Amino acid sequence: MKRIICITFIILITILPVFSQVTKPYNDKQNMPVVLEQEAYYPAGMPALYKYFRDNITYTREAIEMKITGEVMVSFDVLTDSTLLDITLLSGVGYGIDEQVVGLFKPLKYAPSIQNGVKLKMNVIVTIPVRAKAKE
Repeated sequence: MKRIICITFIILITILPVFSQVTKPYNDKQNMPVVLEQEAYYPAGMPALYKYFRDNITYTREAIEMKITGEVMVSFDVLTDSTLLDITLLSGVGYGIDEQVVGLFKPLKYAPSIQNGVKLKMNVIVTIPVRAKAKE
């Protein structure tokens, strides 16, 4: 009988801590969980963004003759009012194409990032494919 009581006591001691852990919701705003509800994005979608650049880049004669192709990588901050700030060229192809891509980003509006129901500034990196050819 002592043996059964002893075994039961040992089992209860090992199992009891598992059931005693109760998850409590955070009430402390400093330590609350961070939920990213929406990243910053171009509202019309990426295909529309690529089409915008394809239609609006004017290639130099030299770029067309050299048949320049590649990607232009740009970084920028999307502010809470949807404007873009600190547009920076990360990598490019040269021949004046990089400057045109950066310039074409300036008038664009992006949907801002939303975290815990609050609009926030967010950095975005976008790669724009380019292919220098004469406009038809």
